[in-house]
Amino acid sequence: MTGHLTPHEGDLEPGEEYDGLEFDGVAFQDAGAGNCHFLDCSFVNAAFDGGRLRKARFTDTRLRDTRFVASDLAETGWQDTTLTGCALAGVQAFSASMRRVTFRDGKLDSVNFRSATLTDVTFENCLLRDAEFGGATLRRVSFGGCTLTRADFTKASCAEVDLRGAALGITAGYESLRGTTIDSVQLVALAPLLAHHLGITVTD
Repeated sequence: MTGHLTPHEGDLEPGEEYDGLEFDGVAFQDAGAGNCHFLDCSFVNAAFDGGRLRKARFTDTRLRDTRFVASDLAETGWQDTTLTGCALAGVQAFSASMRRVTFRDGKLDSVNFRSATLTDVTFENCLLRDAEFGGATLRRVSFGGCTLTRADFTKASCAEVDLRGAALGITAGYESLRGTTIDSVQLVALAPLLAHHLGITVTD
């Protein structure tokens, strides 16, 4: 047990309030936990395979080495939450709301953040493959040490988004990079793609 937390036993139920619980080494298969609220909880070595957690809320919660595979996290709310060493694959997180959330040393593969709102969110040393930020709102979001592969920012709204220190593999949404900060090395790498997007022919 971690500190004051109480070990959780049993399955998850929709609409429940989970307060001060530790989920250690648990595995949930196709869990139905929509509209749940996880407050001051800890997930360690947990696994969600499939499952519907739509509109669930995670507040003051810590997740470490936890896996979400093909899980429905659409319209979820995340606040003051840290995910360390976590893996998300094929996850639907569209229209999610995230405030003061940190993803650290994680892997996000084919995660759909379309139309989500991310405020004061930090991605630190993460691999983001086929991440979908289309139509999302990003405010004070940073990607230090991250690798973005085939990221889509189409129609995203960015303000104070810091891309410095990230390996940028952006395939769509170059017009949405207004409001982001990049470094000179990234600018050199992006220049041919930006020129192509703007219809500029570069020839010597």
